[in-house]
Amino acid sequence: MERFTEKAMHIIKEIPQGKVMTYGQIAALAGSPRGARQVVRILHSMSKKHQLPWHRVINIKGQLSATDDEMFQVQKLSLEREGVIIEGNRVNLEQYQYNPHKQTR
Repeated sequence: MERFTEKAMHIIKEIPQGKVMTYGQIAALAGSPRGARQVVRILHSMSKKHQLPWHRVINIKGQLSATDDEMFQVQKLSLEREGVIIEGNRVNLEQYQYNPHKQTR
């Protein structure tokens, strides 16, 4: 497994319940600032096998990323169960975005 993939998977696993991260944010922290699409591929191909909390990863605009209606509902309900408020198809990044380098209050 490539180093980027290992790092990205570790970052995804560390996203706490009730928080989200963006594809680009994960890519940058894993060492490839332009690797957002690679993060998409990792989630698509490895989420089930490695039990990645894929539902906590959204796009840079704060939008839920599942394109299939059924998976969109799974993502939405999973986040709502964790306390994330979703308006339409968006999450307030200021409120719910996880930044592992910031200390929590």
